[in-house]
Amino acid sequence: METKKLTFLALCATLSLALYAAESALPPLAPIPGFKLGLSNIVTLLLLRRYRPRDAALVLAVRILLSALLFGQPLSLLYSLAGGLASFAAMCLSGSILQKKLPLLIGAMGGLAHNGGQLLTALAVTATPGVLAYLPFLLPAGILTGMFTGLCAWLADRYLPRGPSS
Repeated sequence: METKKLTFLALCATLSLALYAAESALPPLAPIPGFKLGLSNIVTLLLLRRYRPRDAALVLAVRILLSALLFGQPLSLLYSLAGGLASFAAMCLSGSILQKKLPLLIGAMGGLAHNGGQLLTALAVTATPGVLAYLPFLLPAGILTGMFTGLCAWLADRYLPRGPSS
């Protein structure tokens, strides 16, 4: 990987981590455990629109590892990985089907998959089916927050200059 592109991706990882940190400092938006806007996902969505999936995956992995080390607990890494990987897979699949059009829908798919991945992880870790009681709250929340991050990524794509070529 050329130096210019590696530097750009490092800046994207830093931005993603800064968005995560800023969101973590905000009070909860709703009294539902796990309900967050997912602002750091804006960077992932933007990278998926402009670059190759492996570039976005690299930035996502760096952000998840650093956020767990700096702000989380060991178990938070497991939940972040599950949600992040499920979301990434859903956004890659829906992005390829939709030919990177309809970023709000791609973001919504990512939000749904993120919450689903985290709920399945919680079910596996706790072996308590009661965690699925959050499903009716987290699924619409995932759609709405995913649409919001999709809109932000679409706006960023329109107004931010292009980085180094993929």
